[in-house]
Amino acid sequence: MAQDASPSPRPRAPRRRPRNIPQKRPYERSYGALDLGTNNCRLLIARPNGEGFTVIDAFSRIVRLGEGLTSSGRLSDQAMDRAVAALGICAQKLKRRKVSIARSVATEACRRAANGRDFIERVRRETGIALDIIPPQEEARLAVLGCHKLLGPGEGPAVIFDIGGGSTELVLVEPDGDEPKIRAWWSAPWGVVSLTESEGREALEGPDRTAAYARMRERARRGFSRFAEWLPRDREDIRLLGTSGTVTTLASVYLALPSYDRRAVDGLHVPIGAMREISTLISELDFTGRAALPCIGEERADLVVAGCAILEAILDIWPAAELGIADRGIREGILRSLMARDGYRL
Repeated sequence: MAQDASPSPRPRAPRRRPRNIPQKRPYERSYGALDLGTNNCRLLIARPNGEGFTVIDAFSRIVRLGEGLTSSGRLSDQAMDRAVAALGICAQKLKRRKVSIARSVATEACRRAANGRDFIERVRRETGIALDIIPPQEEARLAVLGCHKLLGPGEGPAVIFDIGGGSTELVLVEPDGDEPKIRAWWSAPWGVVSLTESEGREALEGPDRTAAYARMRERARRGFSRFAEWLPRDREDIRLLGTSGTVTTLASVYLALPSYDRRAVDGLHVPIGAMREISTLISELDFTGRAALPCIGEERADLVVAGCAILEAILDIWPAAELGIADRGIREGILRSLMARDGYRL
């Protein structure tokens, strides 16, 4: 008996997305930016919101990775342990927030340390975080990208600086559309940790601490001398913007805040005379006196003097009328670059 012919195949119904898996909206992707410096470990997790980004999680801890590096040339076991513990917390946050794209960078301490690469491998092995040791030029670029929107109004040249733990980045920029154009940059080998260790804590706490402060300021000024040669001589309408724990701490002292408040500090503009007065006051206090100031405390009391010396050296070569304060920098620059690469206009 002959078989019936096979029926024609039915048209395939379009595939439907399961109801329990919602469509991913354009701004649901999470981005992460991690900055491991000589003194701090900082993380930001954010989502683009059309005009910028919204921070959904953050982490910051003083780890002092570069402690002792000036004398030994190596990262100590204790410093690496502190950093790995902090990075472990960052890894948990990145996982919990389901971060799609992240970039993690390490700066001066890992650049200088003889065992910096070994430490990077340990971090990858124990936390899963792949740290990228970036050169000073990239560090400066990211800092500018992250904070330039806080530059004061004007059409003149500007210097943006980042006082770190192991180095200080200075960038000369000029207006050029939405983002300023970088005309020159310099990475000086002095940060708050390395300069403090170079002078010695005993000198900074002794009876001649004002002389020690003057030596640090002069050492920083010499470190900036090459950059100073590149600065325009005909300087009108000049602007100055700083991003670092030093400038945000001094701004908090200027405002007499009982505790740190980012909303009050980020975007503030402080007269240069006031910043010099605060720097002089801090340089004359001993550790106990500095630690008693609410926004300095014991964690920053030993390093803030070096930060003041570096700041005053910058003010010497670029005498703006006021200092812009930015509580943003490398992490924000990373986030903006990652989001821009994905087509977001920020």
